[in-house]
Amino acid sequence: MFFGRSCYLRIGKAIAFEPTSHHFEHPLTCVELAAFFSSFSSRSSDPSSDFDSKIKARSVESDDFDATSNGYDGVGKLGAPDLGDRSFLGSTKNDCEDNQSSKFDIFDDIEEPDGEEEKDSDDDDDDLMVLGSSNRVHEQKENFVRVEGDEDEFRHPLVREVCRLLELRSGWNPKLEGQLRNLLRSLKARQVCAVLRSQADERVALEFFYWADRQWRYKHYPVVYYAMLEVLSKTKLCQGAKRVLRLMARRGIERSPEAFGYVMVSYSRAGKLRHAMRVLTLMQKAGVELNVSICNTAIHALVMGNKLEKALRVLERMQLVGIAPNVVTYNCLIKGYCEVHRIEDALELIDEMPSRGCPPDKVSYYTVMGFLCKEKRVKEVRELVEKMTKDSGLLPDQVTYNNLVHMLSKHGYADEAIEFLREAEEKGFRFDKVGYSAIVHSFCKDGRIDMAKEIVNEMFSKGCTPDVVTYTAVLNGYCRLGKVDQAKKMLQHMYKHGCKPNTVSYTALLNGLCRSQNSLGAREMMNMSEEEWWTPNAITYSVLMHGLRREGKLVEACDMVREMVNKGFLPNPVEINLLIQSLCREGKINEAKRFMEECLNKGCAVNVVNFTTVIHGYCQKDDLETALSLLDDMYLSNKHPDAITYTTVINALGKKGRIQEATKLMIEMLGKGLDPTPVTYRTVIHWYCQTGRVDDLVKLLEKMFLRQNCKTAHNQVIEKLCSFGKLEEADKLLGKVLRTASRVDAKTCHVLMDSYLRKGTPLSAYKVACRMFNRNLIPDLKLCEKVTKRLMSEGNSKEADNLMLRFVERGCLSHQHQEHLQS
Repeated sequence: MFFGRSCYLRIGKAIAFEPTSHHFEHPLTCVELAAFFSSFSSRSSDPSSDFDSKIKARSVESDDFDATSNGYDGVGKLGAPDLGDRSFLGSTKNDCEDNQSSKFDIFDDIEEPDGEEEKDSDDDDDDLMVLGSSNRVHEQKENFVRVEGDEDEFRHPLVREVCRLLELRSGWNPKLEGQLRNLLRSLKARQVCAVLRSQADERVALEFFYWADRQWRYKHYPVVYYAMLEVLSKTKLCQGAKRVLRLMARRGIERSPEAFGYVMVSYSRAGKLRHAMRVLTLMQKAGVELNVSICNTAIHALVMGNKLEKALRVLERMQLVGIAPNVVTYNCLIKGYCEVHRIEDALELIDEMPSRGCPPDKVSYYTVMGFLCKEKRVKEVRELVEKMTKDSGLLPDQVTYNNLVHMLSKHGYADEAIEFLREAEEKGFRFDKVGYSAIVHSFCKDGRIDMAKEIVNEMFSKGCTPDVVTYTAVLNGYCRLGKVDQAKKMLQHMYKHGCKPNTVSYTALLNGLCRSQNSLGAREMMNMSEEEWWTPNAITYSVLMHGLRREGKLVEACDMVREMVNKGFLPNPVEINLLIQSLCREGKINEAKRFMEECLNKGCAVNVVNFTTVIHGYCQKDDLETALSLLDDMYLSNKHPDAITYTTVINALGKKGRIQEATKLMIEMLGKGLDPTPVTYRTVIHWYCQTGRVDDLVKLLEKMFLRQNCKTAHNQVIEKLCSFGKLEEADKLLGKVLRTASRVDAKTCHVLMDSYLRKGTPLSAYKVACRMFNRNLIPDLKLCEKVTKRLMSEGNSKEADNLMLRFVERGCLSHQHQEHLQS
């Protein structure tokens, strides 16, 4: 049986949003709040360690924008016996058969955000005015709900086969597309949703969604549209989300506030806050009434975009149109207050919530507790727990104590965490290995291994067996203190107690060996990884590479990178750059260049910083021809030089006196739309002033001002000319400086006056002081006293008297003081 485009599934009556509803009734608005429960709701597989900020404590962050937990029952099959001849390539089936060499580009129709930053503007309030355009609350008669991702659906053979075919997109051909078309006709709604959610790259999911929609006699069920929007809400693909929303309108699919909420979240993630707020206007044009869910989403987006004041205005307008805020609304605002360090305001809002008909829940308090820990206000955490019990009647439970222990441990307050753990145990609550491991890790970070061992022994006594995460935290603690032998004993202790060390455990030990200047021993240990039944990962190779680099074993470090790449792990640009810098410091510039080119050919993410480092190495070596050649080669590698790259070469050319070439390169940089940096200005000014080409410098500066103005450029020129003793050229530019008559200009004039005094021409210094008075700038009195004395000694008493009289006229000097100076 086939269904028309306007066919959709309905479910019951509208879900009422009461102020006392549970705070997770609309997770779109409280995704950040769910992170509080992540640390104890799932088990970390990595230990908490710091290997140069590379190995971190693993936490599960909830980023799920579910609309509801209800599911569909009795969903029929999608599709029809004949799905038509539309292909991924946008042509007919026959066309595809005639062109067997056609390749499938999965990203053809994907619209990604343009990356432009939005300027803050008060125009955002125009979009919020939608909240004031209605004086009633719309009662949703129908409510679309998503299909929950069932594990059975993800493991279904049809879903797995479709995912397998999508992974082969790089070698796509009409035959594979035909297989996908045949599979599509057998997929149910739940399975289509499972395919969309299974894609690691959301762009692939979006392209599959578009392709399926183009198939003849095939219609997506409404739930598939919502599943696609849900996937996109976790990305920055806001244009794709908006396109799906428009497609729903064209297909006659009723759009609920939830659909618009997904689009709003996607815009928010892309940094387009104004566009996110304009979704409210789109809802109004579509005839969809606002409800508390979409308002909460708007508030959450504004809070995440550091627009707390606008979020508060949304709350005011919600109340004006009769939309009652719920606990999620207030929790978002509480988080917003905490983000801007207004914890007192957050506590005040918690106090006001009961009078507003919406008492706070535990998440309200958890949010403030977390920020109190972050700001090292631990004593107030205890007071807040007591306040939660006394004022709100919320008794601390297992979740409360888990949160407290994890928050305090995370911020280095292990002693306070133990106090809450003891209190919880006295009340009958039990902690698992996750809570104990958090405290152990906190002690190890502080170097208190003995306390960590006591906690581990306590775990044994209470029947809570430590796992690999707990042991690895202790092992890493020993390594941080340089006690590598103790760390090795801990590794053997793990085997003795039936706990097999994992890759993170060995990586921690390797990091300890490298920090103890024993990178070769770490290398031998990694070579035995197969015998020990563990597999090195990208962090393992990175740790060993940096250990070899720090010990000056650069050849071995480069070999390690090559082995790393052969194993399928690609170093990032920062790691590549550190090794290139080390090679350049050793004077091995050619080796650095070959290493960078090798990484580039292997597919590593070599960036402009890596090229600039090598170019700087050649400039330091005075090999400008190779540096200029490499600058040209960057365009062949599709790497565009930035202002720092050009400044590096311009500085090297200026050092060699090749000013004409430096000027040409500077103009080329400006022509490519690159803005000169303050370093660029200082570099150009230094070398032009040194060679005395002031007129050419002024012309070049005027061109540079068109791209990026520098208010102090002429001040720098005058001061630099003074340092080179070229006072006449500096005096000619004094008029450009005195136009603004600022404190910086006064300082520049003082530099010129002092230079004239050192040269023995106090009369010129006197003229500079007079020009300052004419521009309402008061020269430095002590400096002018020196000028006066020098003028008197050279017989220029008239000028000396006139200079002091200027100070008297301005009220900066008394007649008695003037007479004293003249005497």
